[in-house]
Amino acid sequence: MAILLGPNQYGKAEVRVVAVDRRSSRHSLVDLNVSSSLRGDFTAAHTAGDNGHVLTTDTQKNTVFAFARQGVGSPEDFGLRLARHFAGSYDWITGARVAVESYGWERISVGGAEHDHSFRRAGSEVRTAVVTVDGDHAHVLAGLGDLVVLKTTGSEFRGFPRDRYTTLAETRDRILATAVTARWRYTATDVDFDATFARVRTALLETFAATHSLALQQSLYAMGEAVLEQNPCVAEIRMSMPNRHHFLQDLSAFGLDNAPDGSGPVVYHADDRPYGLIEGTVLRDDAAPADIAWQGTPGFC
Repeated sequence: MAILLGPNQYGKAEVRVVAVDRRSSRHSLVDLNVSSSLRGDFTAAHTAGDNGHVLTTDTQKNTVFAFARQGVGSPEDFGLRLARHFAGSYDWITGARVAVESYGWERISVGGAEHDHSFRRAGSEVRTAVVTVDGDHAHVLAGLGDLVVLKTTGSEFRGFPRDRYTTLAETRDRILATAVTARWRYTATDVDFDATFARVRTALLETFAATHSLALQQSLYAMGEAVLEQNPCVAEIRMSMPNRHHFLQDLSAFGLDNAPDGSGPVVYHADDRPYGLIEGTVLRDDAAPADIAWQGTPGFC
């Protein structure tokens, strides 16, 4: 029996970069979390402790900061620049993967006008990008995470099979809430990433709001379908959508009803766990697969 080294990679995880542009009186702010991974001939480092092919993770960190000094641009463009640089640095490095999280900041308004150099974090939503360079091929995944949405009506859930363990009641009117994590794969790298990101995000939000939902699965498919119909440069989109359950609170112990009859506010309690986890992929039937683009990106089916 022989023991061999299997697939491997290494890199620098979670390099926190804040880039502030003060070249005008109206400053701009970019806040990133960047992780890099290199693939190639690193066998000797594992089996013999020979570091001759190891581009240090400290070097990878410093490269991220140096590239940020040259300007960031969109997370996708920044990831492409870094991944192409790392993959082309040495003959024994055959590929690179760069994952970028971009945290949004909004300007603080003072007297009704946006302040030039004061900001507030724009909630928990995160924009993401994962760029993989493999030889001469580059793949770009864009995405977002923790996009929390909720509908106070326009959602049903019924017609499901029942067995001895089923206690859930059918409903024709419920609160539907979820925190959307989505990643979509581009068909090319010469894309206006910022404009497309804005269109995709709008399609997700508008479709969630407009769809009379019979199941969260139906909403997921409708949202993905809208993204692909409106963005020819997107080959596929994968989404993870956990239920954020809201249950009617029993107020009978206080002599109160809690009926959605218009007589007053309806009171729910929000449960954070356990929760249903709905995941799926919506893709074009002629989209060429690109498994390597998704390698190392967890959380999707």
